[in-house]
Amino acid sequence: MNGRFAAGLAGLLWAALATAAPTQPAAWQAMAWNEGADDCEAASQPPLQVRRLDATTFVLRQGLCVDFEANFLYLLIGNERALLIDSGAVADPALMPLARRVIALLPEREGAKLPLLVAHTHGHRDHREGDAQFAALPGVRIVPADVDGMRRFYGFDRWPEGSARLDLGARVVQVLPAPGHHPAHVVFHDGQTGVLFTGDFLLPGRITVDDADAFEASARRIAAFVRDRSIPHVLGGHVELDVDGELYPHGATHHPRERGLGLAKADVLALPDALAGFNGFYARHANFVLTDPVRNLAVLAAALVAALALAGWAIVRLLRRRRAARAACAV
Repeated sequence: MNGRFAAGLAGLLWAALATAAPTQPAAWQAMAWNEGADDCEAASQPPLQVRRLDATTFVLRQGLCVDFEANFLYLLIGNERALLIDSGAVADPALMPLARRVIALLPEREGAKLPLLVAHTHGHRDHREGDAQFAALPGVRIVPADVDGMRRFYGFDRWPEGSARLDLGARVVQVLPAPGHHPAHVVFHDGQTGVLFTGDFLLPGRITVDDADAFEASARRIAAFVRDRSIPHVLGGHVELDVDGELYPHGATHHPRERGLGLAKADVLALPDALAGFNGFYARHANFVLTDPVRNLAVLAAALVAALALAGWAIVRLLRRRRAARAACAV
């Protein structure tokens, strides 16, 4: 058996395994993750956890004690190349052995690891810091995280309209523009599993609104895309809610009783109206919270300025009264 024939046979066996092991819906919600710790220095925590959803689909989670963002990353493997969605919040491989684990998960073709495409849901640093670990590796290509670079790579000519198509080999992933949280945000729809990977566009936690009009328009486009499709699960970039629907404090490294990662198609369909009714500051919904931290900070700053002005006025008035009282006594 020559090497080329063996490699071809291995590829056929890999594809057959993927077909024979369809995604089990219960597996997406049953995934258990390390809950982190209040005192990370005293706790022994794995930096990276990996869960296999089917033969060619993996979820990776970065540990809360390495970075409180605890990003979820997704590895989708086709017959010709693999796709890593987001590279997480940690550049240092000594702290987060991301590239080593991802490459180890890739099958071999003709004596080499399958080519890998590292893409991003958006350009915030906690979703792309890990790019540094992949930059010098052979067979790896990194998609730019800025708007212009991303548009050129995917071929978007009517941004934010339209979609792009990534063919991984017997596995097609659609890339859909979704600005609003970030100008270069996209979501990914995997044709093999039907799963929608949403980054920070939709997740069980804080959804921060950067551009309300753009976000609502994106939500309506994504809702129209999923409406007539079977979407078994919606998987975002973080979990920030417990099983009772309460938010963990910002920056918390301990997530006891954390709720499951997956959201549902119904949450995607509910998002446009939620954004249309957003008060611009803070709004709780069943499985997510909308917030505009910039506006909230502006209001807080204005309240602080008003409080300082009121305190200044009160001090000036008190001083005037004391001077008047002393003048009256002197007479």
